Amino acid sequence: MPSQLFQFFMSYLLARFDISLATLLGVHQGLGHNTFYFGGSKEQIAKYVPKLQSHELRTCFALTEPEHGSDVAGGLETVAERQGDTWVINGEKKWIGGAHVSDVIPVFAVNKETGKPHCFVVKPEQDGVDIEVIDNKIALRIVPNALIKLTNVKVDEADRLQNITSFKDIAKILYSTRAGVAYMATGGMAGALRATLDYVTERKQFGKPISKYQLIQEKLSMMQGNLAQAMATCAQLAKMQAHGEYDEVATSTAKMMNALRLRETVAMGRGITGGNGILADDYDIARFFSDAEAIYTYEGTHEINALVIGRALTGDSAFV
Repeated sequence: MPSQLFQFFMSYLLARFDISLATLLGVHQGLGHNTFYFGGSKEQIAKYVPKLQSHELRTCFALTEPEHGSDVAGGLETVAERQGDTWVINGEKKWIGGAHVSDVIPVFAVNKETGKPHCFVVKPEQDGVDIEVIDNKIALRIVPNALIKLTNVKVDEADRLQNITSFKDIAKILYSTRAGVAYMATGGMAGALRATLDYVTERKQFGKPISKYQLIQEKLSMMQGNLAQAMATCAQLAKMQAHGEYDEVATSTAKMMNALRLRETVAMGRGITGGNGILADDYDIARFFSDAEAIYTYEGTHEINALVIGRALTGDSAFV
């Protein structure tokens, strides 16, 4: 696997160009790949992981549902019923990025008998699997998020990932990949700053480029400051994970704060570009402005990450 520092810069550079591209890759080699890597038996890892790493197989991450996003820990409605050596799965999954181009889909469902979560390897072409691409998004417009409907989908016991038997196992996957979103947020800041700098050197008002005005330079300096802070956070996080320290609080802090600073940064860039900044196809800043909203929400909302951090600080859970 690539080093953590390499993954940081790869996600950063992709997001600097386009957050959607970084997200597509992140879903596959982050959430999807790590589901097999952490959740599979030795045999399952040997079967799937090399092909996922080489991109011979494409994957995604089917956890969230139409009625369950932040509360998936106790609210999954997709159920799996065991019938001998076969499981029968019924339910729906929503916002699944890249599902319709995946070769294998890790689907999370609760065991109908025990109530414990499991993860099953489902193939899109199986009977009972229906995938609908979600239209009319304002953010990550080239990422094909999907609604997956599962009706009596049969999966062999051999295709149940053996090391996912509790939400703690799912949480391990989430906080192992949450760092990637912090990296993407940082790249998004760099992209927004680049787009804004391109604009201010060309745009003239009152007879000179707006880059020459003090208030514009103050906003640019704030954008640069946010980027520098985020870069430092990501470098430290990558160093920790390179040493095997997948700390839930550290990743939640990085994701929460970098996504917040991204939102702040793109808003300043959008403000600097004035009316032109709301044109989706003519100026890049509008794209970064919209995509920041998705980064702010997915892989743990700002509020959920705050509760993770607050629980660690106080010892008290305020989730419910």
